[in-house]
Amino acid sequence: MKKLFILLFIFGLTSTANAGIHTETVKYSSGGTELTGFLAYDDSIKEKRPGILVVHEWWGHNKHAQDRARKLAKLGYTAFALDMYGTGKLADHPKKAGEFMNAAFTNWEASQAKFREAKKILQAHATVDPEKIGAIGFCFGGAVSIRMARGGEDLKGVVAFHSALPDQPKLAKDQVTASILVINGADDGFLKSDTVASFVKEMVDADVDFKYMSLKGVRHSFTNPQADEFSKKFNLPALKYDKAADQKSWKAMHRFFQGVFAN
Repeated sequence: MKKLFILLFIFGLTSTANAGIHTETVKYSSGGTELTGFLAYDDSIKEKRPGILVVHEWWGHNKHAQDRARKLAKLGYTAFALDMYGTGKLADHPKKAGEFMNAAFTNWEASQAKFREAKKILQAHATVDPEKIGAIGFCFGGAVSIRMARGGEDLKGVVAFHSALPDQPKLAKDQVTASILVINGADDGFLKSDTVASFVKEMVDADVDFKYMSLKGVRHSFTNPQADEFSKKFNLPALKYDKAADQKSWKAMHRFFQGVFAN
């Protein structure tokens, strides 16, 4: 009996050690463009769970996006950090990042296709409930996620961090099916107060399930630990990582998704 107990104890330790966050690189394509995504999920969870797309900043699909996918996996979601630019397209300067971003918005039809291809991959994954899909995005990625929601994309919820506020496509009542949470810094130098006011009014007028959080004293890119490095390297004082704001916004996101995925 003692020997059996020891064997069961060892087996239990082994199972625990083997369980945890599984990550993998996913190669896929859209419109002839090769793309590289990053998938993360907790393989100790057996039941299907919501899936969340992670849309990167204007720099491209980088460590920040992948880290967020891992963090979502730790919360019990399956996360797919998608690629909006193409394999290997990582900007090493704000000018190049701007070029990548502007090209993505100029050819919005192709960008929508990239987003939807990633969504299909996520929905098809064995761990995912295909009816429960959300998206989060940062900076450029936040604007992409909001714009997809504005166009009526079938998403349960969208969370945009230090995000631009797109005004396209034009909104009509009942057009947006996703709940939307925008979390921006009150001292974000890339946002004008009248832009924020206009965006909020448009959301309210269109009867969107929407919330805007403005974090006092917080600047742009507050979730990215590399922001201070970028700020110094490229003389961009508008960028500033803020650990407290990062943690607060992440908790707000978690509560938000718990609500939208509850049913």
